[in-house]
Amino acid sequence: MPAGLMEELFDWLRIPSISTGGGDVRALARAAEWVCERVEDAGGEAGLAERAGGNPAVVGELHASTGNAPTVLIYGHYDVQGVDPVSAWKYPPFEPTIEDGRIYARGASDDKGNYLPLLHVACELARKNELPVNVRVVVEGEEEAGGETVKEWAERDERGADCAIVFDSDMVNDHMAALTATLRGVIALSLDVCTADKDLHSGSYGGSVLNATHVLHHMLAEVLPGADGRLRSELRAGIAPPSQSELEEWAKLPAGDDVIAESGGKPLDNRSGLDYYSDNGADASVDVNGILGGDPVNARTIVPATAHAKLSMRLAPGQSAPAMQRVLEELLCSAAPPGAEVSIKFAHAGEPASFDPESAPLRLGKLALEQATGMPVALQRAGGSIPILATFADRGIQTIVSGFALADDAVHAPNESYRVASLKLGEKAAYSLYSTLARLGEV
Repeated sequence: MPAGLMEELFDWLRIPSISTGGGDVRALARAAEWVCERVEDAGGEAGLAERAGGNPAVVGELHASTGNAPTVLIYGHYDVQGVDPVSAWKYPPFEPTIEDGRIYARGASDDKGNYLPLLHVACELARKNELPVNVRVVVEGEEEAGGETVKEWAERDERGADCAIVFDSDMVNDHMAALTATLRGVIALSLDVCTADKDLHSGSYGGSVLNATHVLHHMLAEVLPGADGRLRSELRAGIAPPSQSELEEWAKLPAGDDVIAESGGKPLDNRSGLDYYSDNGADASVDVNGILGGDPVNARTIVPATAHAKLSMRLAPGQSAPAMQRVLEELLCSAAPPGAEVSIKFAHAGEPASFDPESAPLRLGKLALEQATGMPVALQRAGGSIPILATFADRGIQTIVSGFALADDAVHAPNESYRVASLKLGEKAAYSLYSTLARLGEV
């Protein structure tokens, strides 16, 4: 007897498939094999796309019950973020627990819980010989760490699909679903500074020698936003402005001030709420994701010899990842004084991606989501990034990007969770999407 959706999700969540550091390659392989087993048990075929030094991507297929059916690609990722600090979790991060209608576990929202209904429903329909479309299953293990393996696979793949579905996005709120037509790109890098062979005494050498932490701060100042939250012009080059129709759609969405307040964050200034949708969907941003220098814990009066930072830049539609990498490197290095040894390592990059809301797949997708959820479906842009989507866009594979995550899910943070109600919405949406997209050849 096939397992139910909740049982399957808990089984998958127990696999600690961390890809961002501190993970276990055996767990990553096990999470990939778990997907293969589900596809094969439903009568489909599945295998692994692999790359030296990378995590395997699952590539499989479930066949339609009728001939000449459209082909739909369903993409998701089994890899998850790390869990430190573990002490901040209410429950062990890989022992899924339900409390107050929420499933607590790393990956519950991003992306195992969000994605799994697409796979589960396709397998259920295939077992009954009732699947109305061919379903290509693609589940990667590096979305949180660059996505090179699945990108290489997609660039080699000759078959493609009539459209794709990605459940790795969010709802506007708990009573309004969303269809995401545009996502920002991303560049991730690490910055290391060395100014001496060892830490020095600040009384004897302070003010006379380079301080690695000071150097790092000066370098970061060259690329971080100003007091108004805007990046310098070089880092905003190429940005394509949103269309008038998008601006009109954004005006229907909840107030930006409310969105920021619900997240628990504090607005940068009094314009942050007003410009929330344009800032996070149609502009570039740079954030310091982590910084380390000296000893902030003990009372050590030193001149630090080394300092380190991790940065990420979000790219707006119209921008180019290689071009912005060059600009970032030039600006950072220009602020490094003689004598400082600087190392910049680009971890990964992904281009922005856009899809046509008026295309048949997105129009049918919006209709299916409305029917399944009983909610209005807003057209939105996402501030986040899914690197493989740029490849889909380049190949002309129109992609329905949706999902049922909410701000309260604490994605990438301790106590990540996913509503049981969201899981059920995903299941209903999957049934509706497969049924509706079977009409692709008719529109």
